Amino acid sequence: MKKLLFTIFGCVSLFALTTTTVKAQNYKTGLGLGIDFGDGRTLVGPSVRHHLNRNTALQGEVLFGGNTTVIQAFLQYNAPIKGAAGLDWYLGGGPKVQIYDKNRYFFNDNYTAFYLVPMVGLDYKFTGAPLALAFDWRPSVYVGDNPFLGTEVGRFGVGFRYSF
Repeated sequence: MKKLLFTIFGCVSLFALTTTTVKAQNYKTGLGLGIDFGDGRTLVGPSVRHHLNRNTALQGEVLFGGNTTVIQAFLQYNAPIKGAAGLDWYLGGGPKVQIYDKNRYFFNDNYTAFYLVPMVGLDYKFTGAPLALAFDWRPSVYVGDNPFLGTEVGRFGVGFRYSF
């Protein structure tokens, strides 16, 4: 009987904590389209952003453009902007793996490059609609020794996401 009561109490507590967390932020998860543009090629693909709590989110993207595929993941710190309902600023960063096809670049074979990507941006959740928009600056810092690749400071991101 004690186990049953403990289990019921645990489930009710977990439900209450989860409900409180969702109400404390603009949205819990956003799934949609990510666009990475600026210096070089424009990349487009699926994007997901999940809030772990009010001030922490994870974002992942798989982007395609030309003969390039990019996989990137970011950890972000979020905070609301006072007086602007639904608008948050965020700061974060993470790794980016870029896969180049040999037919497009001057490589003898397919080539994979590793980048570190800091970012700063704005995230807006429309009131009364399940839509969130994001815009950020995300310079890509190349980590490697290939003379054809380098740091790309003029990179930006846009996200159009269905939020739930």
